[in-house]
Amino acid sequence: MKEFNQFINGKFVKSTSSEVTKVLNPCTEEVLSEIPQGSIEDANNALDAAKESQHAWKSLTAIERANYLHKMATVIRENRVFLAETLASEQAKVIGLAQVEIDVTADYFDYYAGFARRIEGEIIQSDRKKEHIFLHKAPIGVAVGILPWNFPFFVMARKVAGSLITGNTCVIKPSCIAPNTIMEWVDLIQKIELPAGVLNVVCGTGPVVGNALSKSPITGIISLTGSVFAGQKVMEAASENITKVSLELGGKAPAIVCADANLELAVNAVVGSRIIYSGQVCNCAERVYVEESIHDQFLDMVTAKMKALKVEDAFSDNNPDMSALVSKPQLDKVAEMVEFAKKEGAEVLVGGNKSSQFDKGYFYQPTLLTNVRQDMQIIQEEVFGPVLPVMKFSTLDEAIALANDSEYGLTSSIFSENFNKVMHAAEELQYGETYINREHFEAIQGFHAGWKKSGIGGADGKHGMEEYLQTKVIYAQYR
Repeated sequence: MKEFNQFINGKFVKSTSSEVTKVLNPCTEEVLSEIPQGSIEDANNALDAAKESQHAWKSLTAIERANYLHKMATVIRENRVFLAETLASEQAKVIGLAQVEIDVTADYFDYYAGFARRIEGEIIQSDRKKEHIFLHKAPIGVAVGILPWNFPFFVMARKVAGSLITGNTCVIKPSCIAPNTIMEWVDLIQKIELPAGVLNVVCGTGPVVGNALSKSPITGIISLTGSVFAGQKVMEAASENITKVSLELGGKAPAIVCADANLELAVNAVVGSRIIYSGQVCNCAERVYVEESIHDQFLDMVTAKMKALKVEDAFSDNNPDMSALVSKPQLDKVAEMVEFAKKEGAEVLVGGNKSSQFDKGYFYQPTLLTNVRQDMQIIQEEVFGPVLPVMKFSTLDEAIALANDSEYGLTSSIFSENFNKVMHAAEELQYGETYINREHFEAIQGFHAGWKKSGIGGADGKHGMEEYLQTKVIYAQYR
């Protein structure tokens, strides 16, 4: 079992708190590591270090900062198998998907390093003679990144790469459930000699460490990926200093399948989107609306596909489709929501129970539900598990109205071979992202952002980088 410390001001240090959290393998329930729960003092020490180093960091040229990002990417690639195995063991992500996350994270650092020569301002014409108006993009200062447990390594890069390339320094708080990969990587990047204090990592709970980081006057921006509840708590804490927040929160993504869709493509995309990482992905399809004329055929095809799914240990050589849920509380939550749906009248076509084939671990069966209604909890609230409820619709506008009937607005999708239909839906769906005839998954050069309770601000691409910049206007009068 490993024991990790806080990483503050360029070195690993003991927490001022004596309390620890045990990190478990969700497939075996084996204890993998202990991390400090962390204290307010730990959080403040990390913020102080970030503040102290920020002026020197922003004073480097952008290409010098980019070189550090390239080195971070190189370290990831040199240790890609070790990092993927660490990730799979702490969160039950099948090893193939864990490897994808590690590799894309390396790409992400390289991609953001490429913005070094593309951080741009403007020159605006003045109303006065002999005056120029310069619009300059400046770093905010100290950025705080609060991470989720479902894609912890990739989301770390989302927050660290954007922060550092723009001249901010950074304090990261990993999830207590899945911190190991990040802590191992921080240890590995010691060889690149990143200036002390530029990147700090503090483990601990949201109510203690997360709250301290969010309410500090040192913090210039807080970027959180997590639940709506966590986002609300961060906004509360940030309000004390009017600190900027960028939030990617929950989702209840609808998929609309029209009668003229390529059904095989739609079935593969919807099922693949639902069971990736055992359904624990905020942007993947959580509910499906199917045109009534193909409803039964669609259900038959999805039933066959879900029955054929392989659920095994994350390291299985059989290339499983999914593995365990991340924790017992997550398993219990999914099971309770399905049981409640049954009581409300939902019919289970596949699965519907905790898996009985494993002696240990937090496994839940891939589950297909029909006979559901729009007002049911299973349609309205985020499940975050391998559960797919399916409803009928008669007209496209009805399907769009059902899809929009949600407090969330992260991602959506539509399947149709009719260009007019898909463009009409893309225009009317109240979601930050709409996928047409494909699975729900974003690109690093896009912009991943939610509407409504799914978030504020966003990540990825040029616009994600600009989250970490503020605008300074200089009026230059000359003679």
